[in-house]
Amino acid sequence: MKESELKAFIKIVTEYFESITGIAAKMGLPFIKDESTGVFDFTGIIGVSGARKGGVYFTAPKELLYEFGGYLLEGDKVEDDDLYDLIGEMTNTISGNMREFFGTTFLISVPIVLKGQVENIDMRLNPPVFIIPIEWQYNDCHLAIGLE
Repeated sequence: MKESELKAFIKIVTEYFESITGIAAKMGLPFIKDESTGVFDFTGIIGVSGARKGGVYFTAPKELLYEFGGYLLEGDKVEDDDLYDLIGEMTNTISGNMREFFGTTFLISVPIVLKGQVENIDMRLNPPVFIIPIEWQYNDCHLAIGLE
């Protein structure tokens, strides 16, 4: 994965958070995923096919999702069941926006949503998997990218 591709993901995530909430997300220094890299309460996974193969996942704690969802739903109460749709939508939007960078041969799947801790998410991500740490409203989350 090229540095310019990682920068494109960072730009899309930053713009996405700011466009929905008016509050920019802070990006940390990307690193390569290892055994100590965990996931948060909810995780959305997107498979990528076409000219690039692999996958992307976005994982976040429920506190971040409740707050972000409040902005997205324009003040409507976010219910527990909404968190599944929300993490899937966030992952889908971030991955879908990457098509502008990679082109129409960057094909993405329907998101798979997981709740809770999982041992490892390497099933569709091609190593090395890059982790982009994100902080928004004092909550940490991250985006993982594993593409050929």
